[in-house]
Formats: sequence, C-alpha cells, structure tokens
Amino acid sequence: MKRCRLQVHYSGRVQGVGFRYRVKSLARGFEVMGSVRNLPDGRVELLVEGMQAELSAFQQAIRESELGHFIGHEAVNWSPPEGDLRGFEIVR
Repeated sequence: MKRCRLQVHYSGRVQGVGFRYRVKSLARGFEVMGSVRNLPDGRVELLVEGMQAELSAFQQAIRESELGHFIGHEAVNWSPPEGDLRGFEIVR
C-alpha cells in the first residue's frame, strides 16, 4: 500500500454545525495526519495524509457519521504525499 494525500472540499450545510470538531474526533480512530478548516465561501476543507486505504476508510466514516446529512457535495483530490503534516488539527 502507498501513502497519499487526500484533499476534500465539503459543501452543503457544513459550517456552524460542529463539522470540524466531529471530523477531528473521528480522526482519532484512524492513522491520519492533517487538518480541517472552514473556507470563506462556506465550504470545509479536509487535508490529510496516510495510507490510501486508511484515508478512504476515514472519508467513509465521515460520510456515515451524523455529518453525512450536512454534506451536499464532496470535491475530492488525491495526490502524492508531501510529508508536511503532523498530528490532526482544526485550522482557524
């Protein structure tokens, strides 16, 4: 398996509903490093690195959690890892 970088832009009703805090809580159950932040246009950005299967499982866990009904659309981008992420944080 290979390490990857996953960037997801979530749109829908994803700000003001505890989205970032729940994503951070879910991240504790996975071997991922990265961040989640609100964007000025109303979307939320998730940027994580890890093994591809682990990232996919994390992404699926977000969809299947109570956050799933707030998500209207996911714009997903896979790329090679850059190795610049540590831990998991909410960017303000």
